[in-house]
Amino acid sequence: MGPGRRATVFGASGFVGRYVVRRLAQEGWIVRACMRDPVAGAFLKTMGAVGQIAPMRVNLADSDAALANAVQGADAVINLVGILAQSGAQTFQALQADGPARLAKAAAAAGATSFVQISALGADADSKSEYARSKAAGEAGVRAAFPAATILRPSIVIGAEDGFFNRFAQMAAWSPALPLIGGGHTKFQPVYVADVAEAVVRSLDFAGAKGQTFEAVGPSVYSFRELMEFLLATIGKHRGLVPIAWPIAELQGTLMGMLPIKLLTRDQVELLKHDNIGTGAPGLEALCIRPAAMEAVAPVYLAAYRKGGRFGDRAKA
Repeated sequence: MGPGRRATVFGASGFVGRYVVRRLAQEGWIVRACMRDPVAGAFLKTMGAVGQIAPMRVNLADSDAALANAVQGADAVINLVGILAQSGAQTFQALQADGPARLAKAAAAAGATSFVQISALGADADSKSEYARSKAAGEAGVRAAFPAATILRPSIVIGAEDGFFNRFAQMAAWSPALPLIGGGHTKFQPVYVADVAEAVVRSLDFAGAKGQTFEAVGPSVYSFRELMEFLLATIGKHRGLVPIAWPIAELQGTLMGMLPIKLLTRDQVELLKHDNIGTGAPGLEALCIRPAAMEAVAPVYLAAYRKGGRFGDRAKA
């Protein structure tokens, strides 16, 4: 479609958000980039022409009036907001259950023609995990308010700024061992962040994506142990891998979940009890995307750790 269309993106300065904003800008979209801290997200402006990307201070938990203002005049609305742990007003209920439905309702009222919701592969209304239940509730709310919405369910999303490989690589820099929660048997299907962003943008103009749900997964399945072995081999570190039984992991999650910085919570442990892989539903291929292999993309950004540095050090170089 032609350039000049307007998109409102919530969670624009996050990991996936910055890739989505860049791709939208490349396609000629005028982007309203919504986030909690526009100052910290000012870097997004450099991803497009002057005036093409406008950071805006608005939170998914803000008032209905604030959401309506954010989507006014938008042809497309994209929700990328998600949290792995709750803190203060940033709750699963507000941001992942109620927020998406409220935003979809505002988008429909504003006359938007497309709505994309980033959910999660483990979304399940019957899950014991509050995270998974809230993601399922968010999907249901979006469907009710905006039936033509496209929902994407990614597995672990990897890329230069990811919170998965980077976190464990940093841990390997000082720890003699890495933990294998539940023995490391849980399976994942890592997907490259650029592929997820591409799926978001393509779904805006693909009639076959309207009202559909797609699983955003990579081409291969790995156990958690295999992912840690790959990480250590890639960064050239020799570290032990220590299995942590589920009861011990649950106790650790309960205690660590009380800390200001939540490296692990009881709810996350519950999530790890279930494989996070595709179910056979339509995937990225249905959007004409050939997902990149983990082995092709991860070594590029993990190279800094092989030299004894951190991603942040490389990013500033």
